[in-house]
Amino acid sequence: MSSTESTPAPRWRTLTTSVLALVVTLYGLANVMPAIGDFRIGPFPMVFFRASFFALCVLVVALGLKRTGKPWFDGLMDLLALAATAMLMWACVKYYYVGIEIDEAMFLFGPYERWIALGAAAASLFFCWRYWGFPVAILGVIGILYMITGPYWPGPLQTKMGDINELLAQNLWFSLDTGIIGSTFSIVITTVFPFIILGAVLEGVGAGESMIRIAFSMMKKTAGGPAHAAVMASGLFGTVSGSAVANVVGTGVVTIPMIKKRGFSPNFAGAVEAAASTGGQIMPPIMGAAALVMADYVGVSYLTIILAVLVPSVAYYLSLFLMIMFESRRLGIRADASSAAVAPPTLQDYLNLILVFGPLLLIVVLLVMGFSASGSSIAAIALLFPLSFINPDIRSQPLRLVNALRNGGETFAQLLMAIAAVGIVISTLSATGVPVKFGVLMSNVMGHSLLLALIVVAGGCILLGMGMPTLPAYVTVAAIALPSMQSLGLEPLTAHMFVFLIAVASTITPPVAIAAYAAAAISGGSPIGTGVTASRIGIMIFFIPFAFAYNPLLLTVDQAGVPFAWLPWLWVVLKLVFSMYLLGSALSRCDAYRLVSWEIGLRILAAVMLFAPMLWVDLLGLALGGVLLFLHHRRQPPARLLPAEQAL
Repeated sequence: MSSTESTPAPRWRTLTTSVLALVVTLYGLANVMPAIGDFRIGPFPMVFFRASFFALCVLVVALGLKRTGKPWFDGLMDLLALAATAMLMWACVKYYYVGIEIDEAMFLFGPYERWIALGAAAASLFFCWRYWGFPVAILGVIGILYMITGPYWPGPLQTKMGDINELLAQNLWFSLDTGIIGSTFSIVITTVFPFIILGAVLEGVGAGESMIRIAFSMMKKTAGGPAHAAVMASGLFGTVSGSAVANVVGTGVVTIPMIKKRGFSPNFAGAVEAAASTGGQIMPPIMGAAALVMADYVGVSYLTIILAVLVPSVAYYLSLFLMIMFESRRLGIRADASSAAVAPPTLQDYLNLILVFGPLLLIVVLLVMGFSASGSSIAAIALLFPLSFINPDIRSQPLRLVNALRNGGETFAQLLMAIAAVGIVISTLSATGVPVKFGVLMSNVMGHSLLLALIVVAGGCILLGMGMPTLPAYVTVAAIALPSMQSLGLEPLTAHMFVFLIAVASTITPPVAIAAYAAAAISGGSPIGTGVTASRIGIMIFFIPFAFAYNPLLLTVDQAGVPFAWLPWLWVVLKLVFSMYLLGSALSRCDAYRLVSWEIGLRILAAVMLFAPMLWVDLLGLALGGVLLFLHHRRQPPARLLPAEQAL
């Protein structure tokens, strides 16, 4: 065996990790579970729960570290993990006792508490680096360094120096409001955690393969065939997992090889799966963790978030179907129902869909009735357990449900390490006043140009999102840029939704497009080439946020800043669909047949004009697009513009 191959962890380590992950799940659910009549388990005392829950999660991630097969590296990592774990265990104990002392009397932080806070931050960032990579961890390191050196920076970046012991101890660790286990930790526990467990159980009940077979059956008569099926399957799967990389791995192993067999390039096959899987994070009702956090930040119900993202998510998936259709025409690929290698769906496959849509429907109904997001998700988990026995695989192996709970706890424990870095960054921003300074600076530089502000914020989202999960990218950019966006006239919900969608898009944006990299590993294509192609296929996830920034009616809800009215809403939606057709055909360089350069340029121009803030520009864009389509479909194409198969 080569030194680069991974080696399995010892059996005792795997078993201990599994037991602790299951404890994390049950302990967390008990804390957020609503009262049933007079019966209530949680919530537990806040200081005790945060310290003990974080300690359990640390043990899970420490024991679950991957083995690389390099003895020297694994040995070093084990020693560092042991030291980091010991540091965090002691820090959690001190967090509890200091919390009690703060409640009972005034507590003065000294050098001892400062070093505990720094040690806890360093240990948390170590685990963050091991699970989420360098980009996420380095944000936390930069935050700590800036908190310490702020008084020595020039100009507007300079901060006022207070007591260094209190500054670091309070903002890194010993606070219920800021730091690693502060308010962000609390929001993630109470809102995101139940949905992650629900997603794990939904995956564990075995409906994923059924969704893939049904999607292939429905799309077998389209030219794109497996590519269209990949979009549909990833959309369905995305409502379950809310994770781009998990979607790629879960569905891509089936869809990507079949897309290649249909005649598409490896880069395109991987890009379709990456772009479709990325959309799962904006697909209601579960979406990604960032959407759940957004509801708390904006101060609206989760149902409002679901309604607001409905049109953008449906539009995004429709744009993927269009892009595949244009690519099929460009390559001359035609429908071939006989080429499908996936077995046709059975009655059991359709019954298995109840396992997905039953709990999701319950969530929506409970949200409409006024239940909280966490209460709705826990009710869905409770429904899913007896419902799962519809699947004969669960009836024969009921322990799969326990394994699903374990997977959920392990997934959340790993996510919590990324949240630790986010907590450090947010605390730094709060303690130093950077968002206010950034807002003033951005307003001075950009004047009153909303477009320029949106472009800068979008660039920041993409840069910060490189290699990061969507939640840390969204929270970090939201903390820095949202005050200035709102000062330029955007409502809080619209501004947050803009940042959310662009943060989601970072998973397919080169050079660090983690969803595209995962897809390229399956397709055999180039990671960068797959990322570039995925960005082209998924272009609407970049375009739609700008569209609703200037036309908030697209978000449907009054909280976006425009009262809902049917006729104006239909007009905006029709403009969006028409612009998607124009932009998709232009970037694919094909409609009924291949486009020439001047047609591509004019179609892009018309698509952009359709969402200009002036009505006369809208109408001009509509007229230009209509004329272009009329001329294109009316005239006889030259043979050189047809695919080789059709030209012959």
